[in-house]
Amino acid sequence: MGKPKNDLLQGTLALLVLKTLARGPQHGYGITLHIQMVSKDILRVEEGSLYPALHRMEQDGWIRAEWGSTENHRRARYYRLTAQGRNQLREEEKNWERLTEAVAQVLQFA
Repeated sequence: MGKPKNDLLQGTLALLVLKTLARGPQHGYGITLHIQMVSKDILRVEEGSLYPALHRMEQDGWIRAEWGSTENHRRARYYRLTAQGRNQLREEEKNWERLTEAVAQVLQFA
C-alpha cells in the first residue's frame, strides 16, 4: 500500500511554492492548481497546508502579498517572490539536490 499523496509534500512545500511563484504572481488557488497540474495529479496541496506556509514565507520575507482580482473577478491575495525569496529558492533547490543525491546513493548501494 502506497503513502497518501499529501505525505509526499512533507518538507518540500516551500520549495514547490517558491518555484511556482518564480513564474510570476499567483493567488493561493492558482498555486495549488499549478503544482497539481505540473505533477500530473500526484501532488496535491491542501488549503490547510498552503495558507500557513504562505503566511510563514511572508513573515520570513520570502514573499509579498497584495490584494487583486482573479480571472472570475473575485478578490484574492496574490503572492510574489521577493529578492530574499529568490535567494531562498536557490538554497532550497541546492538542499533538494543534496537530498535526492543522498537517497539515490542509498538506493544504489549494493
